Amino acid sequence: MKKAFLSWTILFLCNLIWSFHFTCIKLVQDQVGPYFTVWLPMLLATIFLAPFVIKDFRKGKKKIKDVLIFVQLGALGAFPSQVLMTYGTQYSLASNAAILVLALPVITAVFAFFLLKEKMNTIRWISFGIAIIGVLLCSTDDIKKMDLSSRYALGNLLIFLAIIGNAYYNVGCKQVAEKYTEMEMVFYTYLVLVIMLAPLVWYYEPEMFSRIPDYTTQTWTGMIALTLFHNFLSMIMFFSVLKYLDATQVALSNYLITFMGLPIAAFVLGETLKTQAIIGGVLVLASTLILTIVDSRSQQKKLVEISQ
Repeated sequence: MKKAFLSWTILFLCNLIWSFHFTCIKLVQDQVGPYFTVWLPMLLATIFLAPFVIKDFRKGKKKIKDVLIFVQLGALGAFPSQVLMTYGTQYSLASNAAILVLALPVITAVFAFFLLKEKMNTIRWISFGIAIIGVLLCSTDDIKKMDLSSRYALGNLLIFLAIIGNAYYNVGCKQVAEKYTEMEMVFYTYLVLVIMLAPLVWYYEPEMFSRIPDYTTQTWTGMIALTLFHNFLSMIMFFSVLKYLDATQVALSNYLITFMGLPIAAFVLGETLKTQAIIGGVLVLASTLILTIVDSRSQQKKLVEISQ
């Protein structure tokens, strides 16, 4: 039980860091392009991790073929989730993206069922239902603005494909989590993404490099936060938890991002926090507590029964 509580505490902190993501992007958007915003923090995180991973690579006697799985996970999962989401949002509405992202835990559960043989038990369905209601309350304004007409069909399709890529990546990493350290998983994923994103940065945003000396304090704050917290610390923590919790549980916890993102945006950016959003946030938190306490106990009970 202590290990489960610690894992959920770490996962809560991960979602707290991820909830700052949108605020950090807002801080840098005046001076930094969308591709460069993703690419530079990943590049820096990769450089930070390189000495540790190279050392572990030599100690573990791994070969190049042992890490080729991350080329697949990066190309089919992480890369489309980053690039297609960027392109999709350009051809659609932000409100459409906010609502379509609600499908992530469901798609993750489907991948987890087929690839990991995980199941959605009664407790998880109840938690999922409560979380959906909470997120819908938090996203009332986005729902009102939502437009799925043919005008935005291409953008919506790209966003949905990005969500599928994200779900596949999370489940794929769960499959190989026992074979690699947290640092290795982050490093190899980012290395693939940095290489694949580089041509897009150099083609679409070559002027970004010359703008770096002109960054304001606000921009530097956002970029440093994206590098150290979002792309480095949170991902190390995430992969450590992924070794213990089911991929379905981890995916359902992502609804916490909405719960914590709203007050952060209200505090940092001065955005208005409405009553229904507060109620929705409480419901999301309640669903997470159900997963943390009830579902964890249920899983522990099953493990004891199996061992006996």
